[in-house]
Amino acid sequence: MITVRKAEDRGVADHGWLKSFHTFSFADYYDPAHMGVGNLRVINDDRIAPGTGFGTHAHRDMEIVSYVLEGELAHRDSMGNGTAIRPGEVQRMTAGTGVRHSEFNHAQGQTTHFLQIWLLPARAGLQPGYEQKEFGPADKQGRLRLVAAPDGREGSVTLHADASIRAGLFDGDESAELALDPKRLAYVHVAEGEVTLNGEHRLRAGDGVTLDGETRLALGAGRGANVLVFDLARSS
Repeated sequence: MITVRKAEDRGVADHGWLKSFHTFSFADYYDPAHMGVGNLRVINDDRIAPGTGFGTHAHRDMEIVSYVLEGELAHRDSMGNGTAIRPGEVQRMTAGTGVRHSEFNHAQGQTTHFLQIWLLPARAGLQPGYEQKEFGPADKQGRLRLVAAPDGREGSVTLHADASIRAGLFDGDESAELALDPKRLAYVHVAEGEVTLNGEHRLRAGDGVTLDGETRLALGAGRGANVLVFDLARSS
């Protein structure tokens, strides 16, 4: 079964300095029909105004992945990490037993656009951790590049969750196929541009698709498409 969630059906929060679109229930946006897919709990499509950001705050028992699309995200945390996350880079923070961090856009005149993704960890009480890797356009053009996985295979970021993430860029005749395990769930999020899924579903930026019991995913006919594909456990 293929279920499409259109971009305009997402929750919206506009705080002035931050505009966020929530694919799943988050903060003041509550939708019991959209609490997540499998062990994927959050996809927030965030835009941070210049010179602003998230002050220091706490997380625990969550795998948090940041994927920057435009601008730059400055990260600092209680583990001693202080880095800049740029377009194409994937950051994984294991909140585990507890971590505090901040995220800012220090640029003047440029909005930072990024995806904030939360996944349930394989178990509670993990030691907090951090990892960041770059996957440039050449790594993702016309293919679905593995960027995060439980075993860190193929040079991906290591996820402490029963899930994996692939990223792809598609233009024109470029296409890619992926075999799916029908016993698991898959979720596709279009971060930018347009793309066609399985030859019949035309998707635009912000659209998401749940694939349940499917054996195949095909993406093609893209127009500046930047796509993330999640392979997910069914755990609640």
